[in-house]
Amino acid sequence: MQENWIVETKKFFVSVIIPVFNGEVFLAEAVESIWLQNYQPLEIIIIDDGSTDGTAEIARGFSGNVIYEYQTNSGPSVARNKGIAMARGNIIGFIDVDDLWSDKKLEVQLDYLRKDLSADIVMGYTQRMQRTENEKGKFAFKNWEQPLLTMHIGSALFRKSVFDKVGLFDESLGFCEDWDWFMRAKELHVSIAVLKEVTYLYRRHQENMTNDTEINFKYALKMIKLSLDRRRKHHGGRVGQLPKLSDFTVESLLPGSDKKEDGEK
Repeated sequence: MQENWIVETKKFFVSVIIPVFNGEVFLAEAVESIWLQNYQPLEIIIIDDGSTDGTAEIARGFSGNVIYEYQTNSGPSVARNKGIAMARGNIIGFIDVDDLWSDKKLEVQLDYLRKDLSADIVMGYTQRMQRTENEKGKFAFKNWEQPLLTMHIGSALFRKSVFDKVGLFDESLGFCEDWDWFMRAKELHVSIAVLKEVTYLYRRHQENMTNDTEINFKYALKMIKLSLDRRRKHHGGRVGQLPKLSDFTVESLLPGSDKKEDGEK
């Protein structure tokens, strides 16, 4: 077993995909949170989804193994799928342009993937943060509530091979495409491990795409119906219950955090 870990360690090449639309304010911080992992080999793939601000100039200014690709505005699913197709790595990570990776995300999650060769996906907890502004107009993000276990792709790392099993992101979904992907993965009994470590910092602010509750609700209903239809089709009209993310937990909670089950983004 130990020899297998050594072989697997040498094979890890991490490709990080960042879909971005008008994200000039946040892009540098997102990229820096990846570089701070101090891991190689690693590539960062920035898919510009039709930005009209200074995103392109900022993206082209990065040194190192950063790839910039422009597409006409087509949505995050199309951008992520393009990034997966371009990725050279066999480990895939995602980050939204306005969010951050936790300091030791790659350290703890790659370590688990080395030790559990059967795991296709390793997830962590998400720390939600709220933007605050002072009297001088400067803003900062502060932790909001306890860390949450939720179906956010940014909190996970994926073996690239899992996308051959589950498929790519549903490009018909403008929102909830990440939840839909995880639902399909659970329906197919893909091997998932959940570490009780914060691996993703989800930053709430006025420009979040998810602030449009009406559109979110519309796509959430569509995502749920798609899952129900698939399960009925494969179980003779019956809808079997899917496991919760908390059922995949493999480590204990960090001190001071509260256990929460599948939550909302």
